[in-house]
Amino acid sequence: MGPQRADLLKKELNIFTFRDLLELFPYRHVDKTRVNLIRDLMPGMDYVQVAVKILRFSLLGEGRAKRLVAQVADSTGTMELAWFQGISWIQKNLVEGQSYLVYGRLGFFNQMPQIVHPETEPWTPEKKEGREFLEPVYPATEKLKTRNLGGRQLAKLTHALLAQIHEKDVQENLPDSILSKLQLMSRYQAFRQIHFPSSNVQYSAAVRRLKLEELFLAQLRMNLLRSKRHRFSKGVVFDKVGEQFNTFYKKYLPFDLTGAQKRVLREIRNDSGSGKQMNRLLQGDVGSGKTIVALLTMLLAVDNGYQACLMAPTEILAKQHFATISSLLKEMPVNVELLTGSTKTSARKKLAKSLAEGNLEILIGTHAVIEEAVQFQRLGMVIIDEQHRFGVAQRARLWEKAEIPPHILVMTATPIPRTLAMTAYGDLDYSVIDELPPGRQPITTVHRFETQRSFVMNFLQAEIDKGRQAYIIFPLIEESDKLDYENLYRGYETVKTYFPEPKYWISMVHGRQPADQKEQNMQRFVTGDTQIMVSTTVIEVGVNVPNASVMVIESSEKFGLSQLHQLRGRVGRGAEKSYCVLLTGSKLGNDARERIKIMTSTSNGFEIAEKDLELRGPGDIEGTRQSGMLSFKLANIVEDRPLIEEAKAAVAELLENDPDLVSAENLRLKSFLQQQKGKMAWSKIS
Repeated sequence: MGPQRADLLKKELNIFTFRDLLELFPYRHVDKTRVNLIRDLMPGMDYVQVAVKILRFSLLGEGRAKRLVAQVADSTGTMELAWFQGISWIQKNLVEGQSYLVYGRLGFFNQMPQIVHPETEPWTPEKKEGREFLEPVYPATEKLKTRNLGGRQLAKLTHALLAQIHEKDVQENLPDSILSKLQLMSRYQAFRQIHFPSSNVQYSAAVRRLKLEELFLAQLRMNLLRSKRHRFSKGVVFDKVGEQFNTFYKKYLPFDLTGAQKRVLREIRNDSGSGKQMNRLLQGDVGSGKTIVALLTMLLAVDNGYQACLMAPTEILAKQHFATISSLLKEMPVNVELLTGSTKTSARKKLAKSLAEGNLEILIGTHAVIEEAVQFQRLGMVIIDEQHRFGVAQRARLWEKAEIPPHILVMTATPIPRTLAMTAYGDLDYSVIDELPPGRQPITTVHRFETQRSFVMNFLQAEIDKGRQAYIIFPLIEESDKLDYENLYRGYETVKTYFPEPKYWISMVHGRQPADQKEQNMQRFVTGDTQIMVSTTVIEVGVNVPNASVMVIESSEKFGLSQLHQLRGRVGRGAEKSYCVLLTGSKLGNDARERIKIMTSTSNGFEIAEKDLELRGPGDIEGTRQSGMLSFKLANIVEDRPLIEEAKAAVAELLENDPDLVSAENLRLKSFLQQQKGKMAWSKIS
């Protein structure tokens, strides 16, 4: 490789070393031993290979439509090859009257077979002998192709590299016991067979070996982190369930806890009493009763002489938590305060003093609680709501407010698929509230087209006339604030024609409003002064209006599944029957149709999350966690679920027998992990 082409490989494909080249895996293989005859080419065939002579070139079209077309033939017929880019290179390198082996995707233009931008190489009948059984096809970019570094050249490079390396250069990193238990081929053989397989069976075995290696190492790293935390992270000890917890539980609990809530509380009590720092993720669908669990957890801290803090991502949500929790505790001698960006300076000073002296037991707030001026006397429990809204650094600033790191409970109402939880959140202990409180009626979800709008509005009117309230949500078109606003405004005007003042009143909420105006409009809806809330997705998390029984989602084909599910969770919070109407345009893509079908057939957040993962693939979900934990080169957490289970079981067994990887057999695994350490993106949840 010359320096310029080497630079290009670094920029385009991140290839710096031999290992990087070995780990650039082909995305398919082509059986290049087959040569098609032109007369056999039919519509519906995908990639084909022909041996042809170039009869003549023609340069056609002007400007962007300019193309080079070659008329080619074999003994059975003629076809065309076409190039729209790199024309001068083709004219220099391909010669009329010469024979070439041509490979590419077959198309038809005016009933004539055609290949656009084919791969070509000079052809003589003798060349047919001694070709590889399956030829790899590598990802390449346009820039690479123009510098003669397309898929075929990458294959040549990899071939040359494999000719020079031996078994000792690609050392085994898994213990022999794992290799035989999982029936895996050696690492060296796997790299050879994934690039240039000697058969389809060998190729499948190579892929399985390398996928299992990725999943096994990811699980192992997380389990080691977790056991290290369990063994070495000292935590404050909550050794008793005391007066406040018991009094609240017996006298003021507004309803009986579900079995799932009780189970989660037991897990939290065991963790916080163990002398190790708790680091637990609590997952529960919208309305499953996470707030009560959070409150009881904070009372546990108070009973043991510690302070607790609950941090929420928005002021509305923090205020709502404060209102709920302070009203539940109004008969009890527990001090609860609220701290947000809009708390006045005099109140802040008073609050900071009371916190530092230890008189304030529970603090609820937004990002404001992590500011320097906020110092606790004995912080023992930190609860974070909708944890994915906070950055790692923001969360970490809370743990620094105590000498012994406080216990951590991170809560999310965004259901995380089990597969994802197993791979991405393996270093967290994991609790799920998987049943809804009794008396909650399931929400009826229906799909209606734009053309049925007047029926939908009549239904809304009937519900409002019964004394209910309704949400109408418009999508955010993120590219443009202005467009969002116009969209929403047009929608608002349409709604007003169906619901004229003064018989009906409407609140409008969107991202461009000043905070106080947004707050005021929301408050009017919460208190029932307005019957309809027209909004963008700013209400997705946390607004609690038990009287709202209808959710209309406009252009719902533009929303993702988990967002639709979150929005639907804003209704169905009271005793009344609730409805969610998904309005769409008449033309729906396959994905959108599938999403609508899932939403109308189930209200189980976990099922929806699994489906969402299948539809979107894991790529889009990376953002739920600031970490490279999911950037597997080969494994796919949706398709490779059985392999994840295999890897998980193998890791559990290995660590049970040798938790520190000190046995002779596990030494190569340990040294491999140490070599890799600097290359990992380590950003643990807490």
